[in-house]
Amino acid sequence: MVSSTAVSSSVVRVQEATDPVVGAARYGAVQTLMDSLLHDVRNPLNAMAIHLEVLSEKLKAETGQVPPSQEKNLKALRDQIQRVDGILRQFSDFIVTRGGTAGEVDLSDATTRALGVVAHEGRKRRATVQVAVEAGVLVRLADTSELGFFVIQALLRGFRRAEGGGSVRVTVRAEGSVAVLEVEDTGGDSSPEHEDAVAALGLRCSQLGVDLHVRGGSCRLIFPRA
Repeated sequence: MVSSTAVSSSVVRVQEATDPVVGAARYGAVQTLMDSLLHDVRNPLNAMAIHLEVLSEKLKAETGQVPPSQEKNLKALRDQIQRVDGILRQFSDFIVTRGGTAGEVDLSDATTRALGVVAHEGRKRRATVQVAVEAGVLVRLADTSELGFFVIQALLRGFRRAEGGGSVRVTVRAEGSVAVLEVEDTGGDSSPEHEDAVAALGLRCSQLGVDLHVRGGSCRLIFPRA
């Protein structure tokens, strides 16, 4: 038999996990943790890269060349070190808020890179993703560093709603004096937690002059073109 105390504790933990204030506090810690992660992980990555090159020189021996069988292994190690470093950089670019200046920024590039960051989320939810991104669509923002926040929030909404094998279509296009990012999904109703994220997105859009239109399976952000 489960005691009432255990049930009560379990309820409290669930409430804490879903409380928007608690969620905001946890998210607020991400920047500090991410900076520490980048420092603590990239140092050993750099050390591994240096030692890998030292090992490569030693393997050359008298011939001046690394044996083909070992060169393949060394290349694989180099590629994986660069891959991990690239993932950390991408994640940091989209998660850590550093504060930016007004100016032009490439919506097409930001969307393409964001899709790489959240690719695992799509695979985990078995979502089918279709992408139609026009190249070189530039937008103007009062804070260029916030573009990643807009794109990530729109993508995550679509992936979350497409849970269990739905489809998500991501479009970036220029329309006259504006640029449009639209994420369409075939999912069902959003949970209250997801709607909290949309509310936060709407607030930031209003602060930076971006139009947000959310209805059913469509989330559309309209930016002034550069």
